[in-house]
Amino acid sequence: MKATLTLLLLATFLLAAQNNTPKTPEEVVSLIKEHVTCDWLSETVDIYKAGDPHTPLKGIVTCMFADMNTLKKTVDLDCNFIITHEPIFYSHLDETETLQDEPVFREKINYIKKNGLVVFRFHDHIHMTQPDGISVGMINKLGLKPYSVDGSLTFFKLPEQTVKDYAQSLKSIFGMQSIRVVGNPELEFTNLAFMAGAPGGQRHIQMMRNPEVEVILAGEATEWETYLYANDAKELGKNKAVIFLGHIKSEEAGMEYCAEWLKTFVSGIPIHFIKNEANFVTF
Repeated sequence: MKATLTLLLLATFLLAAQNNTPKTPEEVVSLIKEHVTCDWLSETVDIYKAGDPHTPLKGIVTCMFADMNTLKKTVDLDCNFIITHEPIFYSHLDETETLQDEPVFREKINYIKKNGLVVFRFHDHIHMTQPDGISVGMINKLGLKPYSVDGSLTFFKLPEQTVKDYAQSLKSIFGMQSIRVVGNPELEFTNLAFMAGAPGGQRHIQMMRNPEVEVILAGEATEWETYLYANDAKELGKNKAVIFLGHIKSEEAGMEYCAEWLKTFVSGIPIHFIKNEANFVTF
């Protein structure tokens, strides 16, 4: 009787594992839709960007940008489904109508087709799910969780330090050659706001107006908005500064977290995170 029960439990476990082993990218996306905590939007950028979603699944890669280096590494890993956070074809909506005869686009799409790759964007809903998956991954990477103000994913109270010293520690965490600081690098601060990606200069400026915020840890911004305001604030003696990580480094750990999150409900399929190389050279 005991042996029979053991075999029954084993069969139940194997069946459950098999049910969580997707056969196609489409089945992976269906599982994602089941596990986010928000309703799936009818209008969203989170759609297939290239490839056939019914392609037999070999392995999954998560990344910030599905650039050519990432495509090649995916092939090297013998994977064929890429889940990217940001656009793949150079505009927010991946509008390709005017790119059909453009050589860079044409060679990239041909590489995707030749290697049977499928690309899906996962942007809106990883941010909308609770808690925001990109923020969770980044806060873990930055070690900010113990300093959260009332559990916030935006506001943190750090041990007092200078902007320069904190920027140096960020360079070490992310292995960056350089980091941009706008404002007084010798400013001693404790109150930090984290604003990943590219929310826009006006949102940065609105955050700097908050008397409780001294330093913003940001992704990227247009120079005539955030940069101009922060520099003017410095010249006027305001205790304000912005540290720019760049768009990739300000969100990338969220897609590393995404790979670990996928492993909690996808089994039997290799899942890898691919880190983007720096997209510029510092001299």
